[in-house]
Amino acid sequence: MKLICGASNQDLVSIEDLCALYSLAGVHCIDVAADAAVAQAARRGIQWALDRGAKAPWLMVSLSDGEDPHFRKAHFDPQRCPVDCPRPCQRVCPALAIGASGGVIAERCYGCGRCLPACPLGLIGEAPQLLSPEAVPQLLAQLQPDAVELHTQPGRGAAFHQRLAQVLASGVPLRRLAVSIGLEGAHGPVTPEQLATELWQRFVPLRRLGLRVLWQLDGRPMSGDVGAGTAHAAVKLLRAVRPWAPPGPLQLAGGTNASSLGLLRPCDGAAGVAFGGMARSLLQPLLQEAEGRGAPLREQEDLCRRALPLVQGLIDPWLGR
Repeated sequence: MKLICGASNQDLVSIEDLCALYSLAGVHCIDVAADAAVAQAARRGIQWALDRGAKAPWLMVSLSDGEDPHFRKAHFDPQRCPVDCPRPCQRVCPALAIGASGGVIAERCYGCGRCLPACPLGLIGEAPQLLSPEAVPQLLAQLQPDAVELHTQPGRGAAFHQRLAQVLASGVPLRRLAVSIGLEGAHGPVTPEQLATELWQRFVPLRRLGLRVLWQLDGRPMSGDVGAGTAHAAVKLLRAVRPWAPPGPLQLAGGTNASSLGLLRPCDGAAGVAFGGMARSLLQPLLQEAEGRGAPLREQEDLCRRALPLVQGLIDPWLGR
């Protein structure tokens, strides 16, 4: 069970609240941006849960070996917006990163991209958020995560090995190295068999280095809060790749939500699940209410009482499984 806070999400208050409540509910791992302030916020939230009897989840940080939708920020110049624009970008933004006026609140944006086609004038652009090769070893040594996730794409094997070398140069002893990958390749979509070949190409050096690998299969990236239908993409990808995949647990991600568990069969071999958009959207109204009161959700007892059953309703069926 993994909580995905977002590889480019820097909304520190909500990250701390999400980490606090999902840790208290029993998630095993929390995935955050490779950012010192974000990691500190996550650890504060985890500590809040530990003080209330929870077990400590792993702290994982996400990196990418190239441009990736998870590692970007939307942006636009509000001065170019027509005065009578109904701001459809605001309505479709799940992160509430676009308000009734002004541009994108960068720290809230986690790169889902739903605002890009929503703008009737095409005024919204995107900016990649990638760490330089020189920055990775020092940052990981500072953050000391329990695990690292490398986002990659089919066709980027050389870039993956370069990023892996930078991770190893940090000297951080990792409990697990996760590889997040889907069917969308650097040069276009691939078949499940081709995707499995890419996994094997990455498995060989990981095995040689003695790293414990986890394959995170990204069915439909950042779409779990869109609707129940997105859950099928992750399960479909798992079933297609599993017969060809190298050793290592296979984790559902990308489109996962409350409907995912009901789609799985015992023979599917899913070793875990990661929730991102669904996990945030469940608590979004309460996070907004807390913001309106001027205090974090975790510090307001009545809101916590309302939030925890929502969180448990999502993850308890998986923990029971």
